[in-house]
Amino acid sequence: MRAVRLGPRSVAALLLVSAVGLAAFLWPLVAGPGSQVAAHAQDAPWLFAGLLVLLVGVVTATVAESGLGAKAVAMLGVLAATGAALRPIGAGTAGIEPMFFLMVLSGRVLGPGFGFVLGSLTMFASALLTGGVGPWMPFQMLAMGWFAMGAGLLPGAERLRGRGELLLLAAYGFAAAFAYGTMTNLAGWPFLNGLASSIAYDPDAPLSADLVRFAAYCLATSLGWDLGRAVVTVTLTLLLGPAVLKALRRATRRASFEAPVAFEEGARAEDASGAAPVASGRDPL
Repeated sequence: MRAVRLGPRSVAALLLVSAVGLAAFLWPLVAGPGSQVAAHAQDAPWLFAGLLVLLVGVVTATVAESGLGAKAVAMLGVLAATGAALRPIGAGTAGIEPMFFLMVLSGRVLGPGFGFVLGSLTMFASALLTGGVGPWMPFQMLAMGWFAMGAGLLPGAERLRGRGELLLLAAYGFAAAFAYGTMTNLAGWPFLNGLASSIAYDPDAPLSADLVRFAAYCLATSLGWDLGRAVVTVTLTLLLGPAVLKALRRATRRASFEAPVAFEEGARAEDASGAAPVASGRDPL
């Protein structure tokens, strides 16, 4: 059961925002030497930030239109608030960011649509909570949305359970933690020109040279944080995963996001006192 089912418009909107997001992240690697794009590099964070905020809003509204009912909104709010509260624990020191494991498990249980909305909203809420609002925030929102959405796209969502599922989620969380760090590094790397010439983006260098510079930049600035994030995500997934997955699945079943209301067969249209027909479907909550 999924809290948010992706319809054709939702898929199209997600593909659109993902395409624009990839362009926002990858433009330094595709802009050739002498490209006019590099001449406006200092404008890029604000341009892409504004555009991505709008596109994330469009995706959120479209996914919500696909079936984000009142119960799903309540669950979204609780999980986003929990994730936002978890982020300041450790203040990101050495990658101690427990919110990532919650995004993996939530995306797994509640599906890719819910995962994308949850990841983006959680990062937005945590930025407000920690004062981390800036031109980098939309990039973090998009990367976290992909992070949680990917967990919902993993195979075996309806059948795989137990140790096998935990190992799958732990492996995904480990790889996705590094992918998240790499993507967010790309958002800031082109703007270090005067700070560290040996690892900074060089708009006049060929792609191979810039890839070497970017790899050196990741090794020098974020490898420790990415490794810590990956280890914490794997550890919490293996230790707390069974209990959290069980709780999320139980809450999803009890919420019955898409359960129709069925009326008792043969129920009278009105009883003697003029009461309305009695519905057999009960709200499990």
